[in-house]
Amino acid sequence: MMRDRRKQQQAGFTLIELLTALGIFLIVCGAAFTLLSASQQRAKTESQVLTSFQEARLALDQIVRDVNDAGYPPPSYSDGVPAHFAISPFAWSPNYTVPTPCAVGINCITPADFDIIIETNPNRLDPSCAPNCPVQWIRYKLDTTTSTLMRGIAAKQTLHDPDTDTAANLAPLVQNVVNNASAAQIAQYQAIYGVGMFPGGNPVPIFTFSCDSPAIPQSPPPPTTPCPSAGADNIPANIRDVTVTLIVSAPVPDATTGQPRLVQLVGRGRRVNPNQ
Repeated sequence: MMRDRRKQQQAGFTLIELLTALGIFLIVCGAAFTLLSASQQRAKTESQVLTSFQEARLALDQIVRDVNDAGYPPPSYSDGVPAHFAISPFAWSPNYTVPTPCAVGINCITPADFDIIIETNPNRLDPSCAPNCPVQWIRYKLDTTTSTLMRGIAAKQTLHDPDTDTAANLAPLVQNVVNNASAAQIAQYQAIYGVGMFPGGNPVPIFTFSCDSPAIPQSPPPPTTPCPSAGADNIPANIRDVTVTLIVSAPVPDATTGQPRLVQLVGRGRRVNPNQ
């Protein structure tokens, strides 16, 4: 007897179904890789932003420490060697000894919005040279061409010009400092952050100064006065407080909005050393 042999038919996918499934799979994979790439780019951007702002914070702390130490040691605390004591805490008062007598605003660098020179001994605890360690000139200057805050140190030397000596040693400290932004840039920043950023639409000084008023003896001593308003006391030797404001832009724009990202850091240094 012949048995009927029936072929069993197995269910399967048609070519159209396979192509449709493959297309869906590719779309899902593409979306996943797009999200992954965006997440990686955002993480990289955030890392760069945090690094940039952290560098600015460290720089601000360094400037404040230098300001606090300005004028150390005063002449009465030294052995009389000019290189071992500070004649003027900040920049240079009249008659500071350089190759020619120094006159503020004529042939000397004076404290300014974006340029300051501090005279101090930052290594006073160094046992190898205590108690008469050499004094140094420490300069902070904004390079407006590259928007970089520079820092330079030079050993104090008799008959040397601190402007020239520190200028030869300037090195980048903080990049993308936008305190001295152009009018167009300021308008852009205010559109994003409001008029509280760059008040009045003007550049923001990195350094602003308050002066003592020894010309008007009082008991107790009067509070410090903004140096431009201090009249006869508006000289570098009378500077007591220095407010430091750093406005730093991240090196890359916001990954979502494409807008620049700014941070404003403010610190204040107070000179504790006397003039005598």
